Amino acid sequence: MMSQSILNTGKVLRQIVIGQLQGISEDQFDIQPKGFNNTIRWNVGHMVYWMDKYATLSFGSPTAIPAQYEALFNSGTKPSDWSIAPPSKEELIGWLATQLSRLNELTPEMLDKKLEAPFEMGPFQFVTAGELFNFALMHESIHLGMISGLFKAIQ
Repeated sequence: MMSQSILNTGKVLRQIVIGQLQGISEDQFDIQPKGFNNTIRWNVGHMVYWMDKYATLSFGSPTAIPAQYEALFNSGTKPSDWSIAPPSKEELIGWLATQLSRLNELTPEMLDKKLEAPFEMGPFQFVTAGELFNFALMHESIHLGMISGLFKAIQ
């Protein structure tokens, strides 16, 4: 029961993210207001990168995104360090949509499976696919909030 609601939350959250991005222009994706470490483009790419990573860690799905996304969007990266051109808004939204359709393939039973090895992040440890997937949604919500803040600061 709970697992199904986590999956539903994941789908709703991703639809909200995609909806929010529709109203932001390509130019606005690269504005970095004073006081922010990153841009909207970085936050979106970071969401794509980590959702791909969490799917691999949680469900053993093979990575589906371009290899350069790691150098562009992994934790600790920032646009001022980029030496390669980042993907367009359209490409990023395409990946968000692809990942959303993959969420439809997940079943509540898959969330109950134990991870091959616990995933540790600082003081936290995740043992099941569901725990890690739930954290992935929390992570995505944080970055949705960052995108909202960036968008407000840009306007």
